Amino acid sequence: MVTVTTVLKTVGLFVAELISSITDWFQTKPAWASLGVLEDTELKTTGVHERHKAKTLWEKTGAVVMVVRRPG
Repeated sequence: MVTVTTVLKTVGLFVAELISSITDWFQTKPAWASLGVLEDTELKTTGVHERHKAKTLWEKTGAVVMVVRRPG
């Protein structure tokens, strides 16, 4: 016999999945970053407040830069 808590869990999961699928329709799809956008990105250091363009950093030192975008 199915208990009330099992039915409530099932209905709750269904509603949560339904809301999640509906909100996915309104979100924009992420675009792949092009090389031009990455070259023009302004990078700042964590210690001293220096700013560099990514392209000049690659040309001077051959640095590999990992770009992380925080949500929000």
